[in-house]
Amino acid sequence: MTQGFVPPPYPYDRLDRFKPLANKFEGGLVDLSIGTPCDPPAPAVIAALSSSNSERGYPPSIGSDALRNAAQAWMQRKFDISVPTSQIAACIGSKEFVATTPQYMKLRTPERDTVLFPAVSYPTYEMGAILAGCRPVAVPMTATGGLDTSKISNSDIKRALMIWSNSPNNPTGALDDLKSLASWGRKNNVPVFSDECYVEFTWSRQPESILQHSLEGVVALHSLSKRSNLAGLRVGFYAGDKEIINYLKEVRKHVGMLVPGPAQAAAVVALSDDDHVVQQRGVYLRRLETLATVLSKWSGFNIDLPSGGFYLWFDAKDGWAFAEQLAAVGGALVSPGDFYGAGGANNVRVAVVQPDNKVALVASRLTRE
Repeated sequence: MTQGFVPPPYPYDRLDRFKPLANKFEGGLVDLSIGTPCDPPAPAVIAALSSSNSERGYPPSIGSDALRNAAQAWMQRKFDISVPTSQIAACIGSKEFVATTPQYMKLRTPERDTVLFPAVSYPTYEMGAILAGCRPVAVPMTATGGLDTSKISNSDIKRALMIWSNSPNNPTGALDDLKSLASWGRKNNVPVFSDECYVEFTWSRQPESILQHSLEGVVALHSLSKRSNLAGLRVGFYAGDKEIINYLKEVRKHVGMLVPGPAQAAAVVALSDDDHVVQQRGVYLRRLETLATVLSKWSGFNIDLPSGGFYLWFDAKDGWAFAEQLAAVGGALVSPGDFYGAGGANNVRVAVVQPDNKVALVASRLTRE
């Protein structure tokens, strides 16, 4: 009998063997492996969860008028662009959109079967292609960490259903050339999907959306998980090309992709408030600086601050060996770089999401060592 699809081990489950090494420390394990926000959301957002009176009825799949208006206003403030609300729709966080969109795009364009994505990237871009029965093709990175579209073969371009960008990139923090990527996509008739969930944490220049370079042929994906510490609410939105957005809105409506009403109401409050994001930016930047300094001194490796995002990404010669040593000596769990593609095997990703007292705990352990 032919073997069907067997899901591979979930990447972060592979770290379980290091947890006993870290748990032996007073204060226990400090988990810097997963980008789960640990800081509290804004109080007004939490209050909105219990006061919307929207929990009984089915919420609109495309998102409430209030949510789409809030998303539109946020993009206007952040990027100085005006996107019609008809070209904005809700999704259940960004991960489900990344994982499910290839199968819908394959239905739309059945003669194409290839999903392009960054060679060093969040693993769900590849997995979404696999789950859709498509060919996942990793695109090499430029020297600055963006997509090197010059390395995509003509045959892959002709078969390309879509191409994913992630800027700021997870795990590297690199920023892509979104203007050039949008032009490349239009020239080659390949829809460009730009995952911008870390855009509020851009350090080296002003935040950028691919939508600033025309809506034609592009879709931007945004999330409240990182921006507003609301990963548990599962609220995101996508916006861009009229035809693509309308198609996805209709397909997702049939599937029943619905962000819960109270979560939508809370997201409206979060998107309408920029002050809490400014505060969170300061917190993450401080933690990036602290851990970069501490880990550099302890390990001897050169650890630079990222251009964006809240991860440290650096060459540790052997990502798994470094992760094991840090668990044993510092009681901290970090991600080996091969989680994000074979090109990252020597690297390590450190998520600076834990509260300041936990970061200080790791620093004190490594300083004593």
